Amino acid sequence: MSTPRLSVVIPVYNEEATLTALFSRLYPALDALGANYEIIFINDGSQDKSAAILSAQYHARPKVTRVILFNGNFGQHRAILAGFAHARGECVVTLDADLQNPPEDIHLLLAEMDKGYDYVGSIRRQRNDSWWRHAASRAMNRLRERITRIQMTDQGCMMRAYSRRIVDTINQCNEMNTYIPALAYSFAQNPTEVIIGHEERYAGESKYSLYSLIRLNFDLMTGFSVVPLQFFSMLGMLVSFGSGLLVAYLLARRLILGPEEGGLFTLFAIAFFLLGIALFGIGMLGEYIGRIYQEVRHRPRYLIAAILQQGEE
Repeated sequence: MSTPRLSVVIPVYNEEATLTALFSRLYPALDALGANYEIIFINDGSQDKSAAILSAQYHARPKVTRVILFNGNFGQHRAILAGFAHARGECVVTLDADLQNPPEDIHLLLAEMDKGYDYVGSIRRQRNDSWWRHAASRAMNRLRERITRIQMTDQGCMMRAYSRRIVDTINQCNEMNTYIPALAYSFAQNPTEVIIGHEERYAGESKYSLYSLIRLNFDLMTGFSVVPLQFFSMLGMLVSFGSGLLVAYLLARRLILGPEEGGLFTLFAIAFFLLGIALFGIGMLGEYIGRIYQEVRHRPRYLIAAILQQGEE
């Protein structure tokens, strides 16, 4: 098969209510580009009718549609990695299935790629999310920039464009958990960003809970920097030094003033504060150890049940 100009990778998980609307907007938008393209849908173990709808769409447009069916739920980023592994396009664009990022704006990313950029991020023009997602996103963006030095204005936007070189480099990585936009940014030689539209979710509910967002940012920080460990090493030294001064001060008071009453709860408060810091540091260390544990098992990142594409049904 000839190499397409564009590959669009779309992970799908329980999106039966949005897929028909997605098809009605995505295919006309890509047809209008006047370039060869392919669309790769990855069904990430959906429990609704998403797999059947994707299969029907493949049979309706088999020349430009490919469907990868996972045999379980492995997560959005692993679904994208599977799409990258099977994408043949010179440029690869990732897109969510929920229509929050309009497919009609894909041409904006391709225009930047034509200018010579190898990685094009996106910034949502007007976010239609809840207030807590706005606040959490801003806080995590600032923290991520300070820790990883990765400059992404809007790290939560899925619509991004990647050059063939970057996709091939990502395919060579064997990390179990990673944050793909940040990984691509670290490989990019000439990155840029564009402003795109943002709409309310067409139907259903977001698959990202507050816990999922926290986990994603833990993966981002622990996967691209050891600054958290270095921070707690320095904090441990400062706490140890402060504790030593406190012990010396209390010993001097006892020798000078004699036994005192009423200081027990203060010592308890100090002890609990230090224990809290220690437990948080142990938890941070556990994040890194957990990543090592997942990597050394060498388990597959995902399992494919079937691939629907011309000549390989």
